[in-house]
Amino acid sequence: MNDVFLHNPRCSKSRAALELVRASNVELPVRQYLDEPLSLDELRRIVSLLGVRPIDIVRRNEPQYAALGLSDETPDEDVLRALAEHPILIERPIVVRGERAVIGRPPENVRELL
Repeated sequence: MNDVFLHNPRCSKSRAALELVRASNVELPVRQYLDEPLSLDELRRIVSLLGVRPIDIVRRNEPQYAALGLSDETPDEDVLRALAEHPILIERPIVVRGERAVIGRPPENVRELL
């Protein structure tokens, strides 16, 4: 995975961040990760580029978070598998450009990569 905008079109923050990208005239492929889930290797690369642990990109308010028993103590590989199997758990949007990535919450964070 190279440059990409990981997008959920039902998320207002994701839509707002995508508008910022488009307004900047930067061409980024958009990947609707709920329809095209990320592989374990892609998820590993994203957390590495973000400089965070996998649990840090988990949406903790999603029902699957509690149902899967995830927590800060969950081993990283277990969290990565949960994200691969349940992509709704991935914080959104995430923008990757080159060797950098940001979470677009707030949407203005994407400007760092534009």
